[in-house]
Amino acid sequence: MTSSPPTPDAPEAATTAHPPRSGPVVAVLAFGGIVVSLMQTLVVPLVPDLPELLHTSASDASWAITATLLAGAVATPVLGRLGDMYGKRRTLLLSLAMLVVGSVVCALSDTLAPMIVGRALQGFSAGVIPLGISIMRDELPAERLGSAMALMSSSLGVGGALGLPGAAALAEHADWHVLFWVSASLGVVVIALVLALVPESPVRGGGRFDLVGAVGLSAGLLCLLLAISKGADWGWASGVTTGLFAAAVVVLLLWSRWELRVSGPLVDLRTTVRRQVLLTNLASIVIGFAMFGMSLVLPQLLQMPEATGYGLGQSMMTAGLCLGPSGLVMMAISPLSARITATSGPKTSLMLGAGVIAVGYGMGIFLMDAAWQIVLISCVIGAGIGLAYSAMPALIMSAVPVSETGAANGLNTLMRSIGTSTASAVVGVVLAHMTTAFGPVELPSLSGFRTAFAIGGGAALVALAVASLLPGRGPDRLTTTSERPGTPEPVAGR
Repeated sequence: MTSSPPTPDAPEAATTAHPPRSGPVVAVLAFGGIVVSLMQTLVVPLVPDLPELLHTSASDASWAITATLLAGAVATPVLGRLGDMYGKRRTLLLSLAMLVVGSVVCALSDTLAPMIVGRALQGFSAGVIPLGISIMRDELPAERLGSAMALMSSSLGVGGALGLPGAAALAEHADWHVLFWVSASLGVVVIALVLALVPESPVRGGGRFDLVGAVGLSAGLLCLLLAISKGADWGWASGVTTGLFAAAVVVLLLWSRWELRVSGPLVDLRTTVRRQVLLTNLASIVIGFAMFGMSLVLPQLLQMPEATGYGLGQSMMTAGLCLGPSGLVMMAISPLSARITATSGPKTSLMLGAGVIAVGYGMGIFLMDAAWQIVLISCVIGAGIGLAYSAMPALIMSAVPVSETGAANGLNTLMRSIGTSTASAVVGVVLAHMTTAFGPVELPSLSGFRTAFAIGGGAALVALAVASLLPGRGPDRLTTTSERPGTPEPVAGR
């Protein structure tokens, strides 16, 4: 890595000013990550009722979820690059502001169009987690960095697991608009805490924003994720679906050519094809698939009627409570993951996490007879996700320049999003086609659930195989901005 040296007084300022603030910084950023992941699960309890609530069809109502997915996929790499160039704290606040505005729009909505707009604005807050991890690298002392990044990375799973029972409780006992007012209020709280406790990083990447690259990547991702998420509704062999897949390939190839030729690209593809970065991003896709597969399968199994012979007949509220402990496990496992990373390297943490996820899905094939078994399965898978997610930022940031951490973490988060979108499509197809008759309706069959568990376990094993190809490393110690000899010069007055 080559870059201009730091100013002479930067290391001293960092080491004397940062350690006392590290606790509040970590707490605020992790809380922000949890709030963002809570936002993503808000509409899950409402999914069966959305067509009636928004006066639309079930197919059209699904755009309330798809819009958030698409906006988040576009936002993460773009906001990451903007953070590297113009300030990560500033960009973080912009993301949180979009969360608040989007939540208010949804809270005031009674029809589909404004709900889609609001959910898309909420989706732009997906950049909070990669930006938070990048701020931690710039601001924290080295001894706190590993555990802080592990906690921040696991906040995505923590908020999702804890948010489901909370959202279900509100949906059952209050007007559904309250969900979005709560989201807006939490967003305002996080903004106030960031303004008060999180300093702006002096590290800037410089250069001019690659607008053509941002538009090209956005167009390619929209085509790809639309085809993945709506292919089952439109038909996988339909002209629309195949056309979108073809357009995605063409646009992303043209985008790659542009990024390789332009100075100051949105995504430095020469960095992303480095072995460690490339393999970590590939593993992230598969781990994201495995994580979301659990979220699709377990709630349905819990709420399936007991008369089917394999359903557990639980209410939505109880189903959410059964999945809640997995979020606590993810949070509890993050210090262990940081310790493993510090002693044996992040590769070991990632491989161990993938292995634990595979074990959890393997248990799911045989343990479906009681709610406590589902709790156990979700906790085992949650422990594996906590280990794996905590290792990914360490792998990425130890292989990219300090000035590119925002963009690199944003791209890694995007890879997880592609994995979750693919899981939604694949598992949805499996459960929709492997069915059994239950009165006048068709419900997913026992073999369908077992197949979904097997697919999730297979994905985890693929992630394990990919992680095993990462460069071997011994005990790892991530350095902070003030310790890196190649850190770009802090930009004064921004």
